[in-house]
Amino acid sequence: MANGQEAQIYNIRSNPEDFEDNIVYDKAFAFAIRIVKAYKYLVAEKKEFVLSNQLLRCGTSIGANVAEAKGGISKADFSNKISIAYKECLETKYWLSLLKETDYISDAAFASMYNDADEIARILFSILKKTRLHSRP
Repeated sequence: MANGQEAQIYNIRSNPEDFEDNIVYDKAFAFAIRIVKAYKYLVAEKKEFVLSNQLLRCGTSIGANVAEAKGGISKADFSNKISIAYKECLETKYWLSLLKETDYISDAAFASMYNDADEIARILFSILKKTRLHSRP
């Protein structure tokens, strides 16, 4: 990751007015759009309602929690929201794997969405490590 990108990722707390321009926010928002489209496909074409609903909930929750981090009233609150977003990302990867293994999504669709979720998870984990490291007494 280039230094400029890394600086932008970690600037969430120090520069909240630039939050919408943040890489993790943008990636999570774009991913949520993909998840909504996948949900619509699964419901309309595959007539799958249960697993797809789980995917919709956690896949869109990632970005929602990143957005909530903006309103964090403390570093601990910020870190908590980023932690939740990270866990939602891991859950999303689980549902994607299950949908692939039960033949609801193709290998190509799975790989693409899983790789996006994995990238977001790595960014969130990096932010989490940095915020928790700096918040130790």
